[in-house]
Amino acid sequence: MLELFKNELIKIEIEPSEIPWLKVFTNEPIKEFSYCNETTKKEIWKYLDLIEKEMINYFKPEKINIASFGNYVPHVHFHIMARFKEDSFFPESMWGKKQRESNLNLPSFEEFYKILEKKF
Repeated sequence: MLELFKNELIKIEIEPSEIPWLKVFTNEPIKEFSYCNETTKKEIWKYLDLIEKEMINYFKPEKINIASFGNYVPHVHFHIMARFKEDSFFPESMWGKKQRESNLNLPSFEEFYKILEKKF
């Protein structure tokens, strides 16, 4: 995975995909969000909020999906995805059944990452 950001509490990774998709992880191997201390919880929410707002402003998606499953990776992490009616899986989750071939014409992901890095 490509790491976009890291500080003492969290890291943010890029999930390669047809859609904008980032993941926020705790650095410590914490199994459940409720096990995080208040400082770590606030740090996670701060970055989830920032990423969501920037995705909305930059990509103008149909919807933002934020998910935390962790069944395969029992480590606190959240997925933040910008979703579009034309993506391959919409309205299903990105883990669901593919609905069509993607027909997306999105702004540069690299430029988006640069905008985020300036705000981190």
